[in-house]
Amino acid sequence: MSETYTISELAREFAITTRTIRYYEDETLLSPRRKGQQRIYAEKDRVLLKLILRGKRLGFSLNESKAILSLYEPGGSNRHQLQTMLDLLRKKQASLRLRFEDIEMMQSYLLEAEERISSALADDLGNQAPNSNNQN
Repeated sequence: MSETYTISELAREFAITTRTIRYYEDETLLSPRRKGQQRIYAEKDRVLLKLILRGKRLGFSLNESKAILSLYEPGGSNRHQLQTMLDLLRKKQASLRLRFEDIEMMQSYLLEAEERISSALADDLGNQAPNSNNQN
């Protein structure tokens, strides 16, 4: 018999809440067996959960992860799934590059503003005349 997991075991292993796992179940990404009220997750569910969380870390939306996982064909070549994932990864990389360029530009603007303000403050301090009301 293959290994099975409880919802608490999976939550602990992946450092997520049981509510998160139930949410993925509600979204039909996971499909545990039931024994009364208890959910029993198979190794397949564990692997799917791991892939969902990895997709999340890579910036995939839940719908994108769902689309990729739905293409999986056990025993098949999964070429279509892999190509779809590669296309998504490339889009994410392009998006990140653009965001990185935007951040670099914003950082440059902020540094320039900081230099102008610092210079203006230094000029202002230099232009303040010392108190010449010294009376003997």
